Amino acid sequence: MIIQPGNNAATAKPAPIQGDNQLFPVFLKLNELHVVLIGAGNIGLEKLTALLHNSPQTRVTIIAERVLSEVQQLVASYPQISIRQKTFEADDLNEADLVVAATGDNELNAHIRRAAHQRKLLINVADKPDLCDFYLGSIIKKGDLKIAISTNGKSPTIAKRLKQVLSEALPDDLDTTLQQMNALRLQLKGNFADKVKALNEATAMLVEQKPAQKHHLKWLIWITTVLALGLSLTTLWFNQPGFKIYVQHINPAFYYFLGAGFVFALIDGAIGMSYGVTSTTFSLSMGIPPASASMGVHLSEIMSNGIAGWMHYRMGNVNWKLFKMLLIPGIIGSVAGAYLLSSLEHYSQYTKPVVSVYTLILGLVIFSKAFKPKRIKSADKVKRISLLGLGGGFIDAVGGGGWGSIVLSTLIAGGRSPRFSLGTVKLSRFFIALMGSLTFITMLNGAHWYAVAGLVLGSALASPIAARISNKISTKVIMVSVAVIVILVSLKSIYAFAAKFL
Repeated sequence: MIIQPGNNAATAKPAPIQGDNQLFPVFLKLNELHVVLIGAGNIGLEKLTALLHNSPQTRVTIIAERVLSEVQQLVASYPQISIRQKTFEADDLNEADLVVAATGDNELNAHIRRAAHQRKLLINVADKPDLCDFYLGSIIKKGDLKIAISTNGKSPTIAKRLKQVLSEALPDDLDTTLQQMNALRLQLKGNFADKVKALNEATAMLVEQKPAQKHHLKWLIWITTVLALGLSLTTLWFNQPGFKIYVQHINPAFYYFLGAGFVFALIDGAIGMSYGVTSTTFSLSMGIPPASASMGVHLSEIMSNGIAGWMHYRMGNVNWKLFKMLLIPGIIGSVAGAYLLSSLEHYSQYTKPVVSVYTLILGLVIFSKAFKPKRIKSADKVKRISLLGLGGGFIDAVGGGGWGSIVLSTLIAGGRSPRFSLGTVKLSRFFIALMGSLTFITMLNGAHWYAVAGLVLGSALASPIAARISNKISTKVIMVSVAVIVILVSLKSIYAFAAKFL
């Protein structure tokens, strides 16, 4: 029986599904094709850059009346690319395999599209999804590995943001694994089923390593924390007579610092910064000298950042390459800053207003960030990560805070993923706070231990909760509230110092 074409179930096209991406992903060998690009302005430059970034050997003919100087400079490095400075004609597509229209002229783009379709050519029209036969999606490239992202033309911005997140998450050495797997595949013998089984067994370790890595990191954090606290308590018990007294007779102010540490750690978990500046500002307002205030902040951040860092690691929020670049410089800066501030502890009546000015500036920075829109451009990523870690660690130790405000804010403003930056900064802060705290303990003789203990316990209690609330409350409201409190308390401290000389 022959079924004739007609309105029946066998030949009817399925109805499109609303909200369903019907695109079929393919990867073209552009180095074997001829692409005609119409337009050589900013849009044409963007399209040409995307083509060459993925397929540097692509043969491209550019048709344009005016050619941007940047396009000419780029073309100079690619001998297989030619520029024909002329008005577009339909015959310019006679030898094309693919067409890209990047003119910004709607009428001209429509004319180019008609000419391309008459020649059975596929065309991409910049910023006009309805006129496109194919899209140039956001591409993630790790050596031979490529991942293309498509939003069906709905939002290129979302595609770019997903590209940024995945680029941060995928390790740079993933291509090494890919090459090793290819070498293994070429060595395998037997039928198809045997080869698949062998490859599955080889790749299973990639999944099995993750729990082991988490397990090892968990024990590393907890063992380091226990050893650090044990060493700190032993040193304090035998070398600090005042510590024994406070253990036996707890100062009522301890409970104020306990509550303050809990609240400040929750705030820090919500916006990724401000624990140091809020704790230091509060400590100064309670009469604690700057060095002792900074020590209290750093000791409390050992446990709170250890817990928060572990939580972020379990959620996959740590960029290990960024972590390594921040860690050692951050520790060096923290130790140097702690040593300097501790050496000036006897001059706290002079250093206190300086630190108050610093917290005032941080308060203004936090306030401005609450209303400033986030503009993330991956092309402007911070390059000197080590210098950022060194400066952030030093200023954080001297001012009793600022690691989050300086390092985290700079990373995000420079195009880093907010989620991965937050997790990485939290985990690195654990080790930096540990070394800074040991320096403070070694240098100081008369610390205010009730304040230190209150901040330590309060922040530790809040840490597991803080890591989970970062996306569940209004960041702007919290930032504005924190900024106002910090600014007012800092101004009060500065005014009190100035009043002594008036």
